[in-house]
Amino acid sequence: MQKRIVLIGAGSAQFGYGTIGDILQSKILEGSHIVLHDINPTTLAAVAETGRAFIEEHGLPFSLSATTDRAEAFQGADFLINSIEVGNRFELWEQDWRIPQQYGIRQVYGENGGPGGLFHSLRIIPPILEICADAMRICPQATIFNFSNPMSRICTTVHRAFPDLKFIGLCHEIASLPNFLPQILGVPYEALEVRAGGLNHFSVVLSAKYKESGKDAYPDIRLKAPQFFAKMPTLAAEFKYFKETGRWPESPEDLAAVETEAWPERRVFQVILEKFGLMPITSDSHFGEYIPWAYDVTDHKGILDFYNFYKLFLSQVQPQIELRVNERVVPIIEGMLTDSGYEEAAVNIPNQGIISNLPDWIVVEAPAIVKADGLHGVSLGELPHGFAGLLMNQVAIHDLTAEAVIQKSKALALQALLVDPIVSQYRGVEEMLDTMIAYQEKWLGYLK
Repeated sequence: MQKRIVLIGAGSAQFGYGTIGDILQSKILEGSHIVLHDINPTTLAAVAETGRAFIEEHGLPFSLSATTDRAEAFQGADFLINSIEVGNRFELWEQDWRIPQQYGIRQVYGENGGPGGLFHSLRIIPPILEICADAMRICPQATIFNFSNPMSRICTTVHRAFPDLKFIGLCHEIASLPNFLPQILGVPYEALEVRAGGLNHFSVVLSAKYKESGKDAYPDIRLKAPQFFAKMPTLAAEFKYFKETGRWPESPEDLAAVETEAWPERRVFQVILEKFGLMPITSDSHFGEYIPWAYDVTDHKGILDFYNFYKLFLSQVQPQIELRVNERVVPIIEGMLTDSGYEEAAVNIPNQGIISNLPDWIVVEAPAIVKADGLHGVSLGELPHGFAGLLMNQVAIHDLTAEAVIQKSKALALQALLVDPIVSQYRGVEEMLDTMIAYQEKWLGYLK
């Protein structure tokens, strides 16, 4: 099917090459035109040159163009895939993380939740709203997929500002389940029926059963998962193994040679599993951002190792275009074009009754049925009250974040900080906000 697919932020080789490969492997999308769009003409040109050469070398039935002009890129678009960041990613991220800590805020990471998540949101949502405004004007028929973080705050704000826009958030954290559950339960993932839900980076397995027997698998997860996570390789040990051997430990023989410890970067995860009876789908650097007691529990060295490895990886990795599926966006597009009706495990869409004990307007992460007319969330009913209580702490924060951006209000940004459970003090919070605005004036100076 000949479609026009626009990659926004395609000057990033990691995103650009990966998504180009996703599209080019698709038989259903053959004949489509890929448009690469970025504000950096130099990196954009490099990705475009590589993409065209790959298409020509492999004789693939696709075409590709590149432009820094958003209006030109969006003209006639069927699908937009967004993965932007603003400024120096890691410099700003470290400010989001460390400046609140300097003011006494005990946040474990500072990317998506807590004060760091607010500052990240206040910085990145305005340019995404500009993208969405252009999409509504130029290609209102297009479906937009978002990979940028903080996912749930971005998506909630976009849907509030543009309620008619088809805007879907995607995150790959759900992929931890096919990795871990077969090892925990001793059965292929295909033999399980699993559903997870919550907010992005704050989601848990809600149900699990064995397909053949229909038996509830959660008692086995609760019994066996602690044994599994109590003896896991640390990221530092895995990275050491990689430097020594040139490959990551994957086989049982490889893993037997790697140093392990109990619950590495999963000690908040451990509490949620053992005290709430629910298995998170992600680790403490994400899940712990939303919980005030996480700072007392978490594996701080594990989080630092993860951050430093991620920063090093992105500085050294040499992405390549490969004809394989890296992310879930292309299978979803294929499902929409073929009206397949399959169930996608995790998408970020407005709640609208999917989770009965959360407001309809907040964007939740949940399974969805993929049809020609879009994605239809699968009802998850009422969440367990303990976990729902943790999520409800985020409702006012998401509301105030959206309004602070839309109204350009510093007062509402301050309120978003003061209702956040990660903020357990009043003294210094307003000064912290002023400091962040001063350090990031280029992006936060609109707050008045």
